[in-house]
Amino acid sequence: MFTPDTSFSESSEHYYQSLNEQLAALLAGETDFICNAAQFSAFIMQTLNDLNWAGFYFARDNELVLGPYVGKVACTRIPFGRGVCGKAAMTATTQRIANVHEFEGHIACDAASASELVVPLFVGEKLFGVFDIDSPSVDRFSEIDQAGIEALLATFLQATTIQWSI
Repeated sequence: MFTPDTSFSESSEHYYQSLNEQLAALLAGETDFICNAAQFSAFIMQTLNDLNWAGFYFARDNELVLGPYVGKVACTRIPFGRGVCGKAAMTATTQRIANVHEFEGHIACDAASASELVVPLFVGEKLFGVFDIDSPSVDRFSEIDQAGIEALLATFLQATTIQWSI
């Protein structure tokens, strides 16, 4: 089982390595995608400071549909290309936005959100969704955060079985 530690007294890289070990232990023995996606969202909210939303959107045709998350009520469907999540899906690239209020086409599900990090997720070469985290602070996410979240998602995907057609 994992032990949440929200102190950043360690280096950020070491902190993310520690989180990765904790996540692997948390997900050990469970392969169900929905269960692990819910646990992953909660884990991110518990272990990272200064977040107000963390969760998944799944690709369905040319839009993203809300999946397991922790935070306020969210947009249920986002067309590819719209908002930060839609841009990540359309371009198949991680989006790290320092100030969402300066991002053209930003979708404000929670007016308190000021910065955002969205990582696209693939099975093979096919996009199956995105993982999105928001913060009420401008410029919350660094390159180290991006690399750390991408590594955590790789651990999540290794532990999880995608059980529906995509």
